[in-house]
Amino acid sequence: MSGDLKWNKIMGAGLGTAFVILVVQQVSGMVYHTKTPEKMGYFVDAPDEAAGGAEVVLPTDWGTVLPTADIAAGQAAFARCQACHTISNGGADGIGPNLWHVVGGPVMHRAGFAYSDAMAKHKAEAPTWGYDELDHFITAPNRYVSGTKMSFAGIRDTQVRINLIAYLRSQGSDGYAIPAPDPARQPGAAEEAAPAEAAAEGAAATEPTAAPAEGAAATADVQATPPAA
Repeated sequence: MSGDLKWNKIMGAGLGTAFVILVVQQVSGMVYHTKTPEKMGYFVDAPDEAAGGAEVVLPTDWGTVLPTADIAAGQAAFARCQACHTISNGGADGIGPNLWHVVGGPVMHRAGFAYSDAMAKHKAEAPTWGYDELDHFITAPNRYVSGTKMSFAGIRDTQVRINLIAYLRSQGSDGYAIPAPDPARQPGAAEEAAPAEAAAEGAAATEPTAAPAEGAAATADVQATPPAA
């Protein structure tokens, strides 16, 4: 008999606890109920970044950056290339071609090296390893020359690429000229050019047209009547 009462008490306590929890939930919902306002108190206009125009990235101004590039840092950056390339004068080809005198030299400059068909196609389009071409290739080889055998992922850091290209130039390509600084490649050049172009278009639109020829000038060739006999 006492055993039955013990289990009844336990079950009763459990039911009582569950009942109290349900009551507390209902009362809390009534007390702390919040109603969504029909009109927002204020609106913060935060434009979506994707809606804005893409940032214009100007090509590197080699005439400005190469004279001040850190060649020693470029040599250190070349360490990641040494698994495939040599750069000494007369050095042997490895997995990739020797890179002596590569800057300003012809694409596929190593006779006898087995270049990919993709590189041969690229040579027909851009036959010289100029500064811009090397920069694009080092940034992302497979994106610039789709299908190249070069498996290097690329260097995204602009200053590292500048230093590396300066070092490559120092290895047999010193005679390849550094161009003069290009104002069109300076930061803000695109913004400064826009008002000038708009002003030029406005001036052309308001330029006066030539006045029509006078009637007297148009009849200047009329002959005089001869006198009577």
